[in-house]
Amino acid sequence: MHIRKAGLFSIISLLGLSGCATMTADECVMSDWHTIGFEDGARGYTADKLGNHRKACAKHGVAPDFEAYQAGREQGLRQYCQPSRGFSLGSGGARYSGVCPATMEADFVDAYNTGRQLYTLRSRVSSATNQISARKRELDHANGRIRSVAAQLISADTPVEDRVLLLVDLKDLSERTGQLDAEIVGLIEDRAIAEQQLVAYQAIMADAGF
Repeated sequence: MHIRKAGLFSIISLLGLSGCATMTADECVMSDWHTIGFEDGARGYTADKLGNHRKACAKHGVAPDFEAYQAGREQGLRQYCQPSRGFSLGSGGARYSGVCPATMEADFVDAYNTGRQLYTLRSRVSSATNQISARKRELDHANGRIRSVAAQLISADTPVEDRVLLLVDLKDLSERTGQLDAEIVGLIEDRAIAEQQLVAYQAIMADAGF
């Protein structure tokens, strides 16, 4: 199975109705239920979506055309359940609701899982980077506090009783900066490993045609 690019999957155009539970009486009466079913299937909605339409239209005394909706949804699912779409969903961190027909699901899920692993590896790199940035910001703040406390300690205007509290603050800040330095080093190492795993996985995907 080969997928050249995730962006190659067909983009479902909006054909009119959104399928939400705010359909008007005219929309319920005039709707093409085959088209609505196709839209819902092409978006990967579960069969429960028809229940939303039924509730919305029941307020206006209208019942959906079940057979037309189901026929349209099956056609839409065949468009949705392409491996390229599965890869795109997985790599984007989206959830798969198990809607694909049995004849298409194996290839779809295989592509989805491949994309999901890519998403996981990218997320690890991104998470480590964000944590490093957060620790560095905290470290900068702590170092600024250390400078401020040190300045107060040497100031002739600082009362003796305040110096005791300042020394405690200085000790705590020094300990925290040491912890932050160690955490940053560890996170940088973690990110390097995650980056290596990501590069290796991308190479595997390229060999597999993704």
